[in-house]
Amino acid sequence: MIKYTFNQISLKQYILIIYKTQVGIGVLSLPRDLAQTGGTDGWISLLLGWIVSILLSLVIIKIMEKNPEKTLFELLSKYFGKWVGKGLYVLWILYAVFAASVVIFSTIHIIQIWILPEMSNFILMILFIIPIYIVTKHGIRVIGLFAEFVFLISMWMPILLLFALKDTHWPFLLPIGKEGLFPILSTVKSTILSFLGFELAFILYPFLKDKKTATKGIIIANSLSLIIFLMVTIISFVRFSPDEIKDYTYPTLNLLKLIKLPFLERLEIIFLSFYLLMLFMTIVPYLYAAVLGASQLCGKQDHRPILRIWMCLWFLSSFFFLPSATQINQMGKSWGMAGTYFAYVIPMLLWLYGQLFHHARKEQRQ
Repeated sequence: MIKYTFNQISLKQYILIIYKTQVGIGVLSLPRDLAQTGGTDGWISLLLGWIVSILLSLVIIKIMEKNPEKTLFELLSKYFGKWVGKGLYVLWILYAVFAASVVIFSTIHIIQIWILPEMSNFILMILFIIPIYIVTKHGIRVIGLFAEFVFLISMWMPILLLFALKDTHWPFLLPIGKEGLFPILSTVKSTILSFLGFELAFILYPFLKDKKTATKGIIIANSLSLIIFLMVTIISFVRFSPDEIKDYTYPTLNLLKLIKLPFLERLEIIFLSFYLLMLFMTIVPYLYAAVLGASQLCGKQDHRPILRIWMCLWFLSSFFFLPSATQINQMGKSWGMAGTYFAYVIPMLLWLYGQLFHHARKEQRQ
């Protein structure tokens, strides 16, 4: 696409943006969420959730392949007309900015609980929005480079969790399928929040340098996320008892407290300090999708003025919006519910509508 020639991303960056967006806030509480409904069979639900996410990811790529020269805004306007298309795009923008907001407020909440309990919300918000703004303002190419950087400096983090395998009880996983089929299937919806991020392919596709690799890239991204989710979940399931794991809000962090190294204490604090970059890599792509969409909606080329406005809104909201753990949990559930529609339902409906649309166009030409 000519208009994106100087702001393109490589296949590697495309994969890492989606992968790092998925492996963000959800992985910290994922084992507990799965255990609450599916017990220790929750890892099976992860496999089913991965399959569903792959299928819907391919649907999104198929939609964009039929309209390779169009952004999501142009695509919706083409299919539904100017005003309906704009209305649907506004909903997409609101979804993206809500996702970014949920993650940043959740991040502040986690840092206050685990590292800086006396630190004020607005101070943490200032410290967070500065690097987020610096990365986001430069556009998708810099976001892609940032994703590569975060990937490189976080490669040690999954390996660290292997130290938690000491004193594990593998029989906790047996017998496989003991909870029955219905709990396993019902737990699949708990994996939706964890796999959210692949819907950003709607935004990333026009920037991808070699669009023929989009299908391969999104399958790899989802699969990398699955590997991390399975690793964290299974280690948690064999380290904690089926009842104990439900008592932890963030079992992944509790795993780190069990790791004892002779030269290091409070490993979870060091882990979280690096993990902030992972959380930023969930916030930044959603935030960029929102401000880019808003700038396109307003007919502006530069997304930075809208980005500055949103940074100010986040900062101001940190003075009077102090979400509790219950509110954070509810916000996460609301994001998961919205993600069910924007990442799973709407792409399928859009694909079906597109099939009918292109079929009708073909008949008119004949």
